[in-house]
Order: sequence, then C-alpha cells, then structure tokens
Amino acid sequence: MRMGEGVEWGLHCCVTLGWLDDQAPVSIRRLAAWFDLPQEYLKKRLQPLARAGILTSTPGVRGGWSLARPPDRITVMDVVTAVEGPLEAFRCTEIRKRGASGRDAGAEFDRPCGISSLMRQAELAWRRELAGRTIADLMEQAPAGAARTRRNYGRMTD
Repeated sequence: MRMGEGVEWGLHCCVTLGWLDDQAPVSIRRLAAWFDLPQEYLKKRLQPLARAGILTSTPGVRGGWSLARPPDRITVMDVVTAVEGPLEAFRCTEIRKRGASGRDAGAEFDRPCGISSLMRQAELAWRRELAGRTIADLMEQAPAGAARTRRNYGRMTD
C-alpha cells in the first residue's frame, strides 16, 4: 500500500504541534522551515486536517496552526483518512467472472473470491492498528531530545 507524502507531513506536524500545545499557534512559515518543506505545499497538505477537525488554522499576523483536539484523541488513522480519503485500498472488480474464466461459472462465484476476502481482512487489520495509535503515542515514542528541540524551536519568532 502506498500513501502520499501528505500523510508523513501531516503526522510529523501533528506531533510537533502536540509538543508546542502550550504556545500560540505555529505559523506555516515556521513549520515549513522546521522540516525544510515548501510552505505552500505544506499548507495544502494541512488543510484537509483542518477540515477533518484535527488541526485548527487561525488567520492573521499571530495566526497559525495548532491541534484541534488533545494528542491522545487524534489517531493515526484519523490523519491517514483526512489526507488520503476514506476509500478502501483494494477494490475487487470480479475479473474472475469475465471472459473464459467466468463463462461457465456456476454458484462457486456467488461468494466473494478468496483474494478479495484476504485483502479486506488485511486492510481491516491495518486500519485497526492505525486507529489504535494516537499522536500522543507517537510523541512518547520519539527520541528523548526531539520534544525539547521542537519546543525550543517553537519559541523562536518568525
């Protein structure tokens, strides 16, 4: 399964904003500079997170981005779904029922095929795993100095 870079960018920004939660909103300029990302592209990647209620965007000179909910109430799956959409990764088109393969098929094709069933089980397991992990979990698992470094960076001015 392949996800776009927006998932990585969104997750890292959420973790960083979680560490800076006691401060004013963080400008897009500061976030982009921190990760050496193009400012306008990062902004576009964060907008779906705001629409999903994961981030809050505050306009104005002192505006910026912050978490809309506590880090322990934002799952990794929330971020993935906001960025990538809710569609299933695998879509079965029932090619087994086409052409010579399906021409003389009987009742054996009434049930979902084994490939489709397996792919759905695997995707459900993947989704459950990501739904069981939060931004707070990612914050806890980060290297010890990462939070301190990001907090110090967050105190810098634009």
